[in-house]
Amino acid sequence: MNLQPYLQLSPEVEAALKAKKPVVALESTIISHGMPYPQNVETAQNCQRICRENGAVPATCAIIGGKLCAGLTDEQIEYLGKAGRDVTKASRRDLMMLCAKGMDGATTVAATMIIAAMAGIRMFATGGIGGVHRGAETTMDISADLEELAKTPVCVVCAGAKSILDLGLTMEYLETKGVPVVGFGTDELPAFYTRKSGIAVPWRCDAPEEIAAAVNAQRAIGYDGGMLVVNPIPEQYSMDPAVINAAIDAAIEDAKRLGIKGKETTPFLLAKIKDLTGGDSLASNIELVYNNVRLAARIAAAL
Repeated sequence: MNLQPYLQLSPEVEAALKAKKPVVALESTIISHGMPYPQNVETAQNCQRICRENGAVPATCAIIGGKLCAGLTDEQIEYLGKAGRDVTKASRRDLMMLCAKGMDGATTVAATMIIAAMAGIRMFATGGIGGVHRGAETTMDISADLEELAKTPVCVVCAGAKSILDLGLTMEYLETKGVPVVGFGTDELPAFYTRKSGIAVPWRCDAPEEIAAAVNAQRAIGYDGGMLVVNPIPEQYSMDPAVINAAIDAAIEDAKRLGIKGKETTPFLLAKIKDLTGGDSLASNIELVYNNVRLAARIAAAL
């Protein structure tokens, strides 16, 4: 498989991989579709700083000019932040067309996993994964992130599935696909903005080294797919479940009324929830991302 025409590593990422230094992939949808400018750029830059402070090299991923990039310059991050939703939100189905047309794309969890795996990066930190949307029994709206976790060998650290989703069905889907789900210091699935959901996770680890050992075992035995590490939002940034759930319910009703569907659903809901919570949800979102980058870097260093 000749990736040379399409895969582009930054000099820092390429050198780190050759030297077998720890590297952590970071997504770019959070920059273009997840937050407003300039907070999106500040958050992306802080994620890279936190990654380095915890012993790993950051590899922010995106499609720039048809190239699958692992490692972005400050100028490229600034461009994605300012362009916002004018940049294509890119999942697995979009990569080949963006490459063929020489276009730009901001990578979702699924697309970031693909680029990371191509580059040989084993760890990836994000905010929350996509999952089974509420009402999916009629809409069939299920994120490609779940399928990617079942077949792409990258360990993903997140704060659980986004709480706008059906968390119970998301966990059932992951179980069906055989995806190992590990709670870091928790026995239950975090609900993104809050630490608890009441839904049990099958495994718990209390140290990054334990998770690193599991990732190494998974690779050694030739186990297909990735691993999902769920890391609760820090207590001081966790939101009141009643407040956030009321905002989510109201946002979902608005989306139904306006006919928002498909890949536009999550950005619409997150923006609406931010407005309904007076910006508190955005502040929590940023802090949980930082917390996940910190843990992913520590796991990568332990690998």
